[in-house]
Amino acid sequence: MKLFHGGVEIIEKPLILENQRLLDFGKGFYTTSNQKQAEKWASIKQKRIGNAAKAIVSVFEINDEYFDDQNYAIRHFQFANEEWLDFVVLNRQEYKSHSYDIVKGAVANDTLYATLVLFETGILSKKETIVRLKTHKLFDQISFHSEKILRELKFVESYEITE
Repeated sequence: MKLFHGGVEIIEKPLILENQRLLDFGKGFYTTSNQKQAEKWASIKQKRIGNAAKAIVSVFEINDEYFDDQNYAIRHFQFANEEWLDFVVLNRQEYKSHSYDIVKGAVANDTLYATLVLFETGILSKKETIVRLKTHKLFDQISFHSEKILRELKFVESYEITE
């Protein structure tokens, strides 16, 4: 499987950074199978930092078999459902570690974050939130949360996004 990571530098050896902000699936190294989504993430990160930064997509490969390997703890959310919502909200509210090596599921991007805030503040019910989330096109994210599985992610190449 080919995976993409959007950022502002070339990542040949992925790391789990301890000082990361609160992310959907907790501390980890985040990728997507959607190349355009990774390019969008790289551009967004570059704009946040400023013109001195470059928008870079790093490309990786990992054997599909690892996603079914019983030696790894894998959490796969097929849909943005109540279970996914609970997991994302918990990870975005606190630095809580979990025991998964890999988490796969939908991305709660900045547009969807407004919906999550409405849910967290009690304005939307869980069911209303799920209905709103289903109206958005949700891309995937695959996050890696252990050094053991990160070793299986093989760097292929990187390229710069220029607009």
